[in-house]
Amino acid sequence: MATTNRMLERYRTEVVPALTQEFGFTSLMRVPRITKLVLNIGVGEALDNAKALDAAVEDLRKITGQKPVITKARTSIANFKLREGRDIGVKVDLRGDRMWAMMDRLVNIALPRTRDFSGISPDAFDGRGNYTLGLREQILFPEIEYDKIDKVRGMEITIVTTARNDEEGRRLLKLMGMPFREH
Repeated sequence: MATTNRMLERYRTEVVPALTQEFGFTSLMRVPRITKLVLNIGVGEALDNAKALDAAVEDLRKITGQKPVITKARTSIANFKLREGRDIGVKVDLRGDRMWAMMDRLVNIALPRTRDFSGISPDAFDGRGNYTLGLREQILFPEIEYDKIDKVRGMEITIVTTARNDEEGRRLLKLMGMPFREH
């Protein structure tokens, strides 16, 4: 991409100096950064309806501009009529320019379009500085045309960082513009 992404620019000019000062990092390599975004749509109804998986693949492709990978069930669960190896979801890993562009669209377009939005939970960190966010509908992204979808689907977005703990990860995302809800 010829244009520098504004999220990457913001990270370099505002976030890195702020984190360095706040946490007293002595090396630029210690400063937490975002390494990838993982978008995941679980398609439970794919067991009964094969077209649901194709629709989820297409939605994720439109949102990310990248071909999704189909995920398979790791174990069999009799109560859910689930067999090991069956297709049950789709996911995409975004890195580099696509990751920064997606981060920008997530923070500035998709989240503000959420109905009754009052911020995202500041507690969904995994203990190692990674954040997982659940969205109830894929139509928050402008690439998805409401008239052309078969069903409103939720998705999970995991932001993988190099932060060593939740405090560093939370501060990184806050400085990147993530609208965390106040407790």
